[in-house]
Formats: sequence, C-alpha cells, structure tokens
Amino acid sequence: MQVTSLFVLLVGLGVLAYVSGRNRSLALAKPLGGIRHLHSLPFYYGMQAALWCVLPSLFLLATWTIFEGMLISQWVMASLPEAIAQSSESDYNLLLNRIENLAADRLPRAGESADILAAADKLTQLNDFGRWALTASALSLAAFGLIFSKKKVAPELQARPQVEAVFKYFLLFCACIAVFTTAGIFLSVLFESLRFFQSVSPFEFIFGLEWSPQTAIREDQVGSSGRFGAVPLFVGTLLISAIAMFIAVPVGLMSAIYLAEYADPRVRNYIKPALEILAGIPTVVYGFFAALTVAPYIRELGESFGLAVSSESALAAGGVMGIMIIPFISSLSDDVITAVPQAMRDGSLAMGATRSETVRKVIIPAALPGIVGGVLLAVSRAIGETMIVVMAAGLAANLTGNPLEAVTTVTVQIVTLLTGDQEFDSPKTLAAFALGLMLFVVALILNFFALRIVKKYRERYE
Repeated sequence: MQVTSLFVLLVGLGVLAYVSGRNRSLALAKPLGGIRHLHSLPFYYGMQAALWCVLPSLFLLATWTIFEGMLISQWVMASLPEAIAQSSESDYNLLLNRIENLAADRLPRAGESADILAAADKLTQLNDFGRWALTASALSLAAFGLIFSKKKVAPELQARPQVEAVFKYFLLFCACIAVFTTAGIFLSVLFESLRFFQSVSPFEFIFGLEWSPQTAIREDQVGSSGRFGAVPLFVGTLLISAIAMFIAVPVGLMSAIYLAEYADPRVRNYIKPALEILAGIPTVVYGFFAALTVAPYIRELGESFGLAVSSESALAAGGVMGIMIIPFISSLSDDVITAVPQAMRDGSLAMGATRSETVRKVIIPAALPGIVGGVLLAVSRAIGETMIVVMAAGLAANLTGNPLEAVTTVTVQIVTLLTGDQEFDSPKTLAAFALGLMLFVVALILNFFALRIVKKYRERYE
C-alpha cells in the first residue's frame, strides 16, 4: 500500500476510534446519571482514543519513510561485489541511481551486467516487502490502539489533562521546527560564507568598491581575477529600497487611515479589495510594467528637462516596487488601526479633540507597533525583490547614488551567481552565500530595532 493511501486509512481509523471512545464514555455515563459524573467531557475521551489509535502508527510511518530509502540502498549496495561497490562518492551515487532506474523500468535492462540486474531485482523485492511490512505494522498498531483505548475508557479516567498534554507537546514541536529551520538556514549559509572568506578577505568584501565576480578558470588564464567588493550592491539595494519605501509608506499609511477612520462603509467595501488586488499581481508583471512603461516615460521626461536618464534606472525599479508594496502596508495598517479600542476614540473626542487630532495623537501612537511591523514586512519585501530589479534596473554593479542611473541589488547578484550548472568550490559561486549572510544580518538588525520600538510603545499605551 502506498504511503498516502496508508495515511488516509489511518486517519479513518482515528475517526472511528474517536466515535468509539466518545460513545463508550456516554454509555458509561448514562447509568451514573449523565456526563457530569465523568471526569472529562465525552470529547476528550474520544480524542484520547483517537490519539492512542493514530499516534503510534503515524510515528512508525514517519520513521519508516525517513529511513527506509537509505537502509534499503545500503543493503542493496552491500550485496554487490567489492570491485563494483567500492568506488568514489560520485561513482557510488551514479551506480545507485542506475540501479534505481532499472528497478523502476526507466532504463532498458539489455546490456547490463548480471550483478547490476540482480541488485535492481533485489531493490524491487525489498521495496515491495517494505511497503507490505509497513502496512501490516501500522494497521496492527492502530488496531491494538483502538482496542486498548476503548477498554481504557472509564468515568474516573483523566482524559482531558492527557489530551491537552499531547497537544501542548505538539505545539512545542511545531515551535521547535521553526527555530531549528531558522538555525539550519543560518548555519548552512554561514559555513559556505566561511569557505568564501578563506579565499576573499572579509574587509575587501564589506568595504570593497568594485564588484566583478568573474574568476579565471585555468591558472594560465590572463585576466578575470575577480573583484568582490560588495559596496555597490549594498548601495544599489538601499537606493532602490529607499525609493520604494518613500512611495509605499506615505501612500499605504494614508490610505489605511482613510479607510479605517474616514471612509464610508460602502466606499471601503470597494477601495480595500481594489488595493489588495495589487498584492496578487505577479512580480514579473510589475517588471514588464516597469521596463516597458515606467522606464521609457522617466527617460523621456528626464530628457525633456535636459537630464541624462539611463534606459534602466533605479527610479523606475524603485517606483514600481513601491506601488507593489502599498497593499502590504495599507492592509496591515488598516487592520491595526481598526483594532484600536473604540473607547480610546470616544475618550479623545469627549475631551474636545477633533477627529484629526484623535487620529494623530491617540490612534496612530496606539497602533504604532503594528504599523512598524507592517513597514518592516514591506522593507523585507523590497530588499528581497528580484524580478523588478532585473527587468527595470539592470545587472550593472554601479556605485552611485543617482536614481537616474542603472544599479543592481544583492538578490539579483545572488540569482546571477547561482544560475546554471555551478561548482560550489569557487569564490564566484560562494560569494552568493556571503551576500545571503549579509541579508540575514540586515534582517536581524531590522527586527531588533522593531522589537525595541514595539516594546517602548506597548509600555506606554497598554
């Protein structure tokens, strides 16, 4: 039986166990005078029965799915003659992949050696045996849990604390997944960045003014020694993000204030969905809009004033990116402003404040933690945007603060460095991880300041 089908069957058995445990508790409570004589509600007895039935089988299913392929592969490779099995890691992986393709009938068996064909047949047999063994074991555990949980139901059974403890540890497990995932991402980027800094000085990377990551392929090749000064990338990222936020923050915040405090409900019902439609437009569409409409318009407008405007400019990319970010700030700020208690508005108006004074001096300060969170989310989106920059700002790593010139960003260079078949042993490719590490550090600093602001105003207004 396939893993998906087995999972669905186990869920069905869990539902059956829930119904059985709940009905059992109701049957025991009836002669006693009702469910008030039970320690817990019938729901908890049913949930405990379902957990006893499903959890051991799901744990077995997860463990089997994780380790089955690795164990079977090692078993199959160990059955091969030493002359074939003992090889380099790359040859070992290629041989294993060929055996798996033969077992799945994706490769013709003609011309293969008897040892390879025998290994493919053994792999097929072990996979079939593993599926049947997993099915039998999981269903046996589920059946045993169903019978055991039904017999365990009793009026004095403390079902609620046990069920709540299971859900508590499940929530803790989910929280740990988020923490460990973040740590894993950071460590993977950090280790590759350390490999990069063994070839390139961190001082040169952080303070260097020239970015040209092309390196020589052969030792006797002349030129292309590589320059890894990331300052032009940092400046380009900050320039485009600043332009985007200069547009998005005022427009998004003012539209949120209007929708939350001044707009008629009928007007709000039309404007808010229209704003949020912008969030659903793919970024490549914004890129086309920036490259084909906004950038030529800015160039023609600049030439009419005698300014030299590049066909790909930071102003075009940042402006369109700001339009894209407006819904994030507007929607989050609107939700936060709406959540401010009505009593604060009424109290301010009762003290003689005007509506605008109430918004400026009461509502905005009270909603500031949420607004800051929305702005930081928008900043992260601006820093991490790639497609608009590629299509409207270009790939040139220019060190300039002029928004009318072409620049590039950190994310664009990461994509450029890792595009195609790459060897992860050269400074050119490893530079992408160093750039990713810098983005991670910047995001950490932004979150630190955001938490400080939120903490300050929560202490003041709560």
